[in-house]
Amino acid sequence: MNNIKLKKPKPKEHYVNNKEFLEAMKTYRDSVLSARKRKKQEPPISDYIGECFLKIANHLSYRPNFINYTYKEDMISDGIENCLQYVSNFDPAKSSNPFAYFTQIIYYAFIRRIQKEKKQTLIKQKLIMKAGLDDLVLQPGDDGAFTNQYTDFMQRNMVVDVEEKPKVRKKKKKEPRKLEYFMQ
Repeated sequence: MNNIKLKKPKPKEHYVNNKEFLEAMKTYRDSVLSARKRKKQEPPISDYIGECFLKIANHLSYRPNFINYTYKEDMISDGIENCLQYVSNFDPAKSSNPFAYFTQIIYYAFIRRIQKEKKQTLIKQKLIMKAGLDDLVLQPGDDGAFTNQYTDFMQRNMVVDVEEKPKVRKKKKKEPRKLEYFMQ
């Protein structure tokens, strides 16, 4: 028999320690409540809390559904901004998981930024189409036989119209089945 000892894998350390984050949030919450009692301005967050927001936003931006956007920095800054807006709403008495709370805030900030950027892209595409900007890019001597790759791409991939209202499907009346004829 071999006396080979297998090494246990080290537990994976998370980039944000939830226990320390919770303690920092409790401390911050106490200082906010005391400032409100004295009718003073709310204190700024600690460096550790800000660092946690930044780490959560950066790591969330590496998820597959957020990784390939060119405006990833805008998404991260929107997420951090929303965390700063709602930091005083976190109540340690209701939840002991500030990591999940702020991850959700950042996630939805990312979704809102993506929606804004897609809407802006559609508006730009419409302006190019309606204003006939294709003619403005022609140089003297061009025959105009080339195609604008940007507008072709937009026509193929961005079918949704900004001004269109979502279509509401009408429910079809169900015809009674054979058994239901006997029951009526």
